[in-house]
Amino acid sequence: MLLVDQFGESQGFFAGMPLFFKLFGGFVVLAIAGTIIFVIVKGVGTWSSNNASPVVQARCKVIDKRTEVWGGSGDSSASTNYYITFEFEDGNRVELPIRSNQFGLIAQGDQGELTYQGTRFKGFNRTIM
Repeated sequence: MLLVDQFGESQGFFAGMPLFFKLFGGFVVLAIAGTIIFVIVKGVGTWSSNNASPVVQARCKVIDKRTEVWGGSGDSSASTNYYITFEFEDGNRVELPIRSNQFGLIAQGDQGELTYQGTRFKGFNRTIM
């Protein structure tokens, strides 16, 4: 609700605020909204691309495993992303994100059949030698 005093001056929240602060505040709100929209659009694009990709099954070898830890400053907890690099028989490699409960079940040097769709890990069946 906008209040007007006896001289016709507005008495709202932004009335006495300098123009710089109004513009800076608007910029911050637009930057946050733009970042949220960008993340949503990027996520939907990746999801759509993965769904459009064929499901691939191929023999491969586990070349490397890595983790990416982020966050954890102050009172916030850390988060970890897990990745495994697979090398196919033709020498091509692919690194896929993997869930933590499956990361520990696959060891570097394992050989077997990888199933994946785009950048989405579907499964790995180890070949016992």
